[in-house]
Amino acid sequence: MTTIYIRTLKRVEHSVFNVANGQKYYYDVQFNKRIPFSSGQQVKRSILEAISNSLNIVPSPTTFLFEVDKQKKLKEGEVYGTCDPSYVDQLFGGWMKAGKGGAARTLKRRSPLSISAMRALHPLLAGLDSNGGEAGTFDRSERPNNAVIVRDDKGRILTEEEISDILSEEGNTDRSLGRKWLNPAERATGLFVLDIAIDLRRLFTVSLNSFEPEMSDETIEKLKSEGWIESKNVFGDCLVAPKELREKWATALANAIVNWKITSNQSRTFSLMDTLAISISDNANLIAGSIRAKLSEEDSGKAQPIIDESLLGVETYITLQAEGYVQTKGEKADALNKAEHALVEKMLAFNYENQ
Repeated sequence: MTTIYIRTLKRVEHSVFNVANGQKYYYDVQFNKRIPFSSGQQVKRSILEAISNSLNIVPSPTTFLFEVDKQKKLKEGEVYGTCDPSYVDQLFGGWMKAGKGGAARTLKRRSPLSISAMRALHPLLAGLDSNGGEAGTFDRSERPNNAVIVRDDKGRILTEEEISDILSEEGNTDRSLGRKWLNPAERATGLFVLDIAIDLRRLFTVSLNSFEPEMSDETIEKLKSEGWIESKNVFGDCLVAPKELREKWATALANAIVNWKITSNQSRTFSLMDTLAISISDNANLIAGSIRAKLSEEDSGKAQPIIDESLLGVETYITLQAEGYVQTKGEKADALNKAEHALVEKMLAFNYENQ
């Protein structure tokens, strides 16, 4: 087995996956619906953050380059990471560093984690609020100690008398200075599914191919001094992370895959996004059938979620709350702990040093 496939079923309640520009969605032409989703990049970032939290470490630093033109205005340049796999988020997340003008070799590493978008289990089992979303308020109008600052077109701060005169003008008479209206944002609700493939051949190895370099010579020598092991795999010469590091980071990765969350900086959009089931297999075709949906025989406008617990070659772990949404028999209170343990065992069983 060189690849581990994981399918996760989550329940989302009245939440927003993306709060920057409103909820992302795609259009399903067969069922004529807009379907909310969370991109694979967003999920990947959430998983990498969960790994750092599990290990209680600070993620790798990022370098931001800027240039100053003749008018002394800043212009944005390249952004790149450390390209150093001794940082766990770099090893699992991959990197790309291309210097301006080709002055230095381009360094790139493909992530060993392939992550799908988190999308509806079925178009009929998830969707956006039909009323177009809710408009919220930031209301502090009942507090007598608010500070209100009003500036004119030249930046001068107006006095209370001048502000009162402005509020008496037509169009401003019903304006509150202690309340702000928030733009409406549609909410995602329903059952969502996510797929992850872990390439074990790349998981704890970095290539030494000088024609398609992943690292600088300085980084290679640093890793060797830290105990990384020289070896070979199907991609050529490589360095393998030490066993102690593999054990610690595999445990953190399994924990993150099982327990990651999309968090929001707006409390009104928070959802536990609790996991209903996780399936694990080395067969991509089987994993797709382990958690699926089926159109109702009585009504083609309805779909029924299915968690198949009997597929050979697939390990399925079902949580207690799943029985409220899917007909199941094997739900367990410790299902997620068992799934996490199974992932660690499968990752550590691979012979990284002698592929």
